[in-house]
Amino acid sequence: MSQRSSRTAAALAGAALMLGGVGVAIASAGKAAADPARAVHEKLIVLDTHFDTPANLGRPGWSIMDHHVAVTDGDQVDYPRMVEGGVDGGFFAIYTPSGPRTPEGDRAARDFGIQRAAQIREMVAKHSDVFSLALTADDAQKAVAAHKRFVFLSMENGYPFEGDLTLMRTFRALGVTMMSPVHFKNNDLADSATDAPEWHGLSPKGKEFIAEANRLGIVIDVSHASDDVLRQAIELSKAPIILSHSGMRAIHDHPRNVSDADATLVAAKGGVIQINAYSAYMVAAPAPDPARDAAMKALMAGFMRMDSMSVADKRALMAQRKAIEAKYPAPRANFAMFMAHLLHAIRLVGIDHVGISGDFDGGGGIDGLNDITDYPKVTAALLKAGYTPADIGKVWGGNALRVLREAQALADPAAVPKVLVTN
Repeated sequence: MSQRSSRTAAALAGAALMLGGVGVAIASAGKAAADPARAVHEKLIVLDTHFDTPANLGRPGWSIMDHHVAVTDGDQVDYPRMVEGGVDGGFFAIYTPSGPRTPEGDRAARDFGIQRAAQIREMVAKHSDVFSLALTADDAQKAVAAHKRFVFLSMENGYPFEGDLTLMRTFRALGVTMMSPVHFKNNDLADSATDAPEWHGLSPKGKEFIAEANRLGIVIDVSHASDDVLRQAIELSKAPIILSHSGMRAIHDHPRNVSDADATLVAAKGGVIQINAYSAYMVAAPAPDPARDAAMKALMAGFMRMDSMSVADKRALMAQRKAIEAKYPAPRANFAMFMAHLLHAIRLVGIDHVGISGDFDGGGGIDGLNDITDYPKVTAALLKAGYTPADIGKVWGGNALRVLREAQALADPAAVPKVLVTN
């Protein structure tokens, strides 16, 4: 038995015990043995570059160790399903919603970001038998060898440090290895892909962000950023950049997706485009319907209480969502559409510059790819398309880890703070 197979068997057994019996482990192991594509999947390091799962960590009664159900719970990532889906780890995002661009707003965002980072680290420390904090690509590989799932920290939106860029060093000391400057709305660093141009790319402070990220060995993530920001980041950064969860505009024309021309620039810099599974970026929005829009707006207001929402409360909201969707049906993307984005990206920029993130627990999820347990389907589809296991290994984690290595190799060793590791 290979080291990876041994690790998988051990993890499956542990997960099965949490699920109430060894039957799950036996069934999962048998499935891998009987399915050649699954056997290939189990030998790869499978990494998702954008989990929004940390938003669940402060919820009463919610645990990363419980097996949740996407359809009823609305949750798409947990330890048992990482095992079930053959997922070795990923970047757990510190997502901070955009807010007032004031000193008070900046301080609140800073405190929120630090608290979220602490929650992620506490999760890893509490379950150090199955999780391991990762700071480097080598750490991810060591976690796999130790039969654990690795946890990188990333930041989605520069709001927590836009008021004081020295805070980037603080977050680096907490273990953050990837940062994006902006989210849905413009901020003091950059223009968003989904807002009207303000800076026409990076602000002067945003350009300082690029330089500081390079100095600290932080991977620059331009998902959610405008096209101008992407191009300027490529021009200014010494290291390759990443789009941690995006799509291809040639397949579906949406400002959150990357154009072929810009994707080529990313690849020429050595960067990677991680293809996501977010339906709204893959199919056209339905025609406006005042009744549906009002119902969904009220529903989304309920989801804004995520941090304090109990499991029962979220299930109730999910039931309301299903009822609204049944009453006002809208187009939903599917697995074939996801593969169209993925295969187009590979054919355009090459196998060395493409990866995957479902954007799970952050709005991602489509028919046929609704949580991380569906990830073996992607491996099977890529094998069917003629790609080798070595090729697929690059897509599943090798490319993203390479970008991390290159960013950290270009860092100023004197600038990178020591990170306390507790596991």
